[in-house]
Amino acid sequence: MSDLGVGSFFNSLPFFTRYWFALSLAFPLLARFGLLNPYYLILEYNAFFKQFQIWRPLTAVFYFPLTPNRAFSYLLNLYFLYNYSLQLETGLFAGRPADYCFLLLFNWATLVCAGLALNVMLLMEPMILSMLYLWCQVNKDTIVSFWFGTRFKAMYLPWVLFGFNFILQGGGFEELLGILVGHLYYFLKYTYPQSNGGRSILETPQFLYNYFPSNVRSGRGVPPATRQPPRAGGYNWGRGHTLGD
Repeated sequence: MSDLGVGSFFNSLPFFTRYWFALSLAFPLLARFGLLNPYYLILEYNAFFKQFQIWRPLTAVFYFPLTPNRAFSYLLNLYFLYNYSLQLETGLFAGRPADYCFLLLFNWATLVCAGLALNVMLLMEPMILSMLYLWCQVNKDTIVSFWFGTRFKAMYLPWVLFGFNFILQGGGFEELLGILVGHLYYFLKYTYPQSNGGRSILETPQFLYNYFPSNVRSGRGVPPATRQPPRAGGYNWGRGHTLGD
């Protein structure tokens, strides 16, 4: 960022990662400085259904309370959002913005339904975890590093984050919800068609292709496990990233 400048940095990000990251910065900061009332940003059942405050399912994804005991969790969320959304959008979904948009919409809609049913008012953490879970499933054998030099395969990262939050902060429910939603997408999109030899249950609607034309149509519905592994000069999925360095 220091080399590019803030404006150039944001413009260098792919479309969905750019605006997701920007809004996840804007809403918490505006609420922290009193320019927005945090109550109107959370997902609240009565306000949504009885008072028709229909913006809440959207703002609940971008808002996170910047209190002293949650500031570190917020910074981690921003890191995971930037790092893994960027890798998905420029890796697995490279040239297919409509398919990435559908992934985000499916996970968001599922989380909103679960949040209303389970009284979960903040959706930033589960939304990011659902996206991170997909990256970890696609890159199962990539080695990632956590704090204190611990290293493990990417497939375990969501569960490490769940356990970390559960043990140190007594939480973990939001992470678990995000993992379940991410697994639901992965199962319907890849696992079920692979095991039954059919097409994916989840198909990107045509109207999304009209709004976000794709340069690459091949591989739709093909489980990542059946594709050729990346080689030098192939997919730019990276070799894993150290957390907390």
